[in-house]
Amino acid sequence: MVRWTSLRLRLVAVFAAVALTAAVSVSGIAYWLNRDAVLTRAQNSVLNDFRDSLQRNAASLPVGPTCESLNTAAARIGGPDTYQVVLIDTTRDNAPCAAPSNRDVFTLDNVPEQLQRAVNTADGKDHNRYHLRWMRISIQSHPYLVAGARINGNGPTGYMLKSLDAERKDLNSLAWSLGIATLLALVGAALLAQAAGSTVLRPVRRLGEAAQRLGEGHLDTRLKVSGTDELAEMSRTFNNAAEALESRVEELSAREAASRRFVADMSHELRTPLTAITAVTDVLEDEAEALDPMIAPAVRLVVSETRRLNELVETLMEVTRFDAGTAKLRVDEVDVADMVMACMDARAWVDSVELDAPRGLLATLDPRRLDVIMANLIGNALKHGGSPVRVRLRKEPAGTGTSTGSGSGANGTGNGTGTGYGSADGDGDGDVVIEVSDHGPGIPEDVLPHVFDRFYKADASRARSEGSGLGLSIAMENAHIHGGDITAANGPDGGAVFTLRLPIRPRSEEDDDERDGRTNGSGTSGGSAGSGTNGSGGGAR
Repeated sequence: MVRWTSLRLRLVAVFAAVALTAAVSVSGIAYWLNRDAVLTRAQNSVLNDFRDSLQRNAASLPVGPTCESLNTAAARIGGPDTYQVVLIDTTRDNAPCAAPSNRDVFTLDNVPEQLQRAVNTADGKDHNRYHLRWMRISIQSHPYLVAGARINGNGPTGYMLKSLDAERKDLNSLAWSLGIATLLALVGAALLAQAAGSTVLRPVRRLGEAAQRLGEGHLDTRLKVSGTDELAEMSRTFNNAAEALESRVEELSAREAASRRFVADMSHELRTPLTAITAVTDVLEDEAEALDPMIAPAVRLVVSETRRLNELVETLMEVTRFDAGTAKLRVDEVDVADMVMACMDARAWVDSVELDAPRGLLATLDPRRLDVIMANLIGNALKHGGSPVRVRLRKEPAGTGTSTGSGSGANGTGNGTGTGYGSADGDGDGDVVIEVSDHGPGIPEDVLPHVFDRFYKADASRARSEGSGLGLSIAMENAHIHGGDITAANGPDGGAVFTLRLPIRPRSEEDDDERDGRTNGSGTSGGSAGSGTNGSGGGAR
């Protein structure tokens, strides 16, 4: 379907409007000039002939001629192939006489009174001098030329009627010719506009397609440049911009990859000394009661910070696996309610959390990653929300659409947009929805868009917290790798509400492959603030 906002259509319309205006103007001027020339030429020829014939045949009549002589003179002056005449005079008996050349065609009644008055009006300077007068009239929709003159010196008055049908036919033919020429000019302008539009818009369309490919990530897209006009210059500018963008993206990608390698290498290198330090701190913790009271607080601090550092290293290792796209799902069919209860029981949260989770809701997912998600969400609610903390489990029909995670990259600078995590695809089995709500102060509106950003803290002055600042990010990544999502909002009665939505997948051969380590859709996503992967740590509030 043709779009009325199309540039091609507008170009054709402008060309057509300009051509139509020019053609109509030229045709109109040509028509009126030719009309005036045709009518003037025919009119002058007839009037001159009428004047000469009137002088030859009527001027020689005696004063007070008879009607018979007037009829004879009228017949000599007019004719069926030229024009019709009426001669008017007063006879010797002072009786008026009107002698027409053809009474059936032209009589004095056909002469307008206005013309009669003009013909019988003498010259203002010489009262014995009269002039030839004429005008155009229409009789029964046919054009005619009517003229009249009075012989100077009290001679008879003659009127002439000339048909202009022949001239009208000529002018109609001219009008049709000009109309056809205008139409041809309009068609030619449309074809010319179409050709010009194709010539001009083809590079523009190619530029649009190239920009779309560039936006889709094909940074090697380039335009073929030919010519030296403005369109060629635009193509060169696009190529230069694409080349600069590709170079910049490659540079940023190299920096991001280097940063990820650095984090991964650093985390890996820290694990060995941390293992030794952890063993020493475990011994110190066991002997804390026997230590000097002045030394015991320092020992406890070292033990606490060592554990925190160990958790941070494990969290960073998990983050690097997500960023590198190597995170794997090891799925199994589990009772979701049992998994949530096991998570709470392992962390002694059973007495602190109200659980509404009907048993028997089976889903195929990675138990460890579900434990990580729930540990971070519930731990975040307990640390930063207010009692009571409630966890509700339910099943909903399968959703549609996709969700993407965006935020900072692993080094805290990129945008790390996720790669289209779809909703449940388990043959219509639906989604598992888990809501974790608290009755605390809620999440400030300006913090909500950043709640899943890595290392984000609502209170900038709080430079240190118990958590790693990556918990909610890890939770989001684990939801995405399942094909699910997490949303954060404030409840109508106050407090924060985190909603986890995971698809229910039927047990199949694919899941057996996934249990062996097959990757099930991952991608890099923006991080968040929150607890560590083991459920300890701070949140975004």
